[in-house]
Amino acid sequence: MTDQGADKGYLLDNQQSEAGIRFAALAELFDPVTFRHVDRLGITAGMRCWEIGAGGASVPLGLAARVGPGGSVVATDIDTSWTESARDADADGVVEVLRHDVAADPPPPGGFDLVHARLVLVHVTDRAEALRRMVQALRPGGVLLVEDADPGLQPLLCPDESGPEQRLANRLRTGFRELMAARGADLAYGRTLPRRLREAGLDDVRADAYFPITSPACTTLEAATVRQIRTRLVSAGLATDQEIDRHLANVSTGRLDLATSPMISAWGRRPR
Repeated sequence: MTDQGADKGYLLDNQQSEAGIRFAALAELFDPVTFRHVDRLGITAGMRCWEIGAGGASVPLGLAARVGPGGSVVATDIDTSWTESARDADADGVVEVLRHDVAADPPPPGGFDLVHARLVLVHVTDRAEALRRMVQALRPGGVLLVEDADPGLQPLLCPDESGPEQRLANRLRTGFRELMAARGADLAYGRTLPRRLREAGLDDVRADAYFPITSPACTTLEAATVRQIRTRLVSAGLATDQEIDRHLANVSTGRLDLATSPMISAWGRRPR
């Protein structure tokens, strides 16, 4: 097996064409969860929001619809290739898109009523510093909402491992996790979020978790993800091209029940 320890950086490159497919699938799967929390937290007209690691346009535009022309949404990412469509679609000029590294760059100026990151920090090597900067950016009374995966809690792509297709799928998912871990991802990070938010000084910390077990969007997400990482799986000795082709053919039938890792949503409020 090739040593991947020195191979750093985000495994799922935004420059690849499959990135847009992944963002659309993630939006279909997780936007209802994200905005259920956003609405419960009272994000409304005139507020100021920072969306970190925005990726696609759906969350920045959803926040813009809630804060309206009197509010603002700063959407940041280390690669804004897909985020810029949010600014283009925002007729009221609410969304500002910035290239930004949350663990290395100072927070955008001005305090925020909401700071949100979804499926971001698990991939950031210096997660502690990133979280510190996110808390620093909150206005007194502002809310931090962090949503991140915990592959360790439910590591299987096919929880119902009923046949050879499911076993192959789960073996490739294990390979994916190995590639993530080699890049510094913390595969048990999601479950630690409530404690970390309390340790950061936030009040009224709460959390819940969600993961679909089967959905057309899960099928779309899996196919796009495997296509993005197939070269790395093969070069690391984690799968052969033939195995990947067979898995993609199995996925394309739509008959596999494909799950995601649990996404844990945790939130807390900066004291006034």
